Amino acid sequence: MKWLQTRAQRELTERIEASRGRLYRVAFAWCHDAPLADDLAQEALARGLARTEQLRDAERLSSWLFSILHRCWIDHLRLRRQDLDEEAIAELPSDLPGPEGHAEQQETVSRVRAAIAALPLGQRQVVTLVDLEEFSYAEVAAILSIPIGTVMSRLCRAREALRGLLEPAAVQPRLRSVK
Repeated sequence: MKWLQTRAQRELTERIEASRGRLYRVAFAWCHDAPLADDLAQEALARGLARTEQLRDAERLSSWLFSILHRCWIDHLRLRRQDLDEEAIAELPSDLPGPEGHAEQQETVSRVRAAIAALPLGQRQVVTLVDLEEFSYAEVAAILSIPIGTVMSRLCRAREALRGLLEPAAVQPRLRSVK
């Protein structure tokens, strides 16, 4: 029986460690700082691995880990004594410049990243969890400890803002050579 418990624990540990890439992507979308995103993902993994006994349902492992990541992010903000005013956070410059001379796909990715970076923190968190990481509204509400209605309204506002930021770029006509 002890072998089964050890095997189950090993499998859970492997699943937690396999989540590192997703945790990093979301952390980077939230903070726009690669070393900090790496630290946040690592901290979330460490806390998750140290507290596996607190996981009640293995099916909810992802949302449990992203809840831990969210708490790590909030702890970081509190420790740095940053102002949590969403407008001030939204005005932070993005370190994601558009790659000149790269393929159109890379330019599109850069525009989307910059548009997401321009969103207020709450909207940025919701849109990355729902649209990029494909969590359900209920899971996002649990991860961020907010009501599901707040998830829906933030997501709606985020999508509207992204549409407004991205559509002008898509509508601009390409220059043609006229003889």
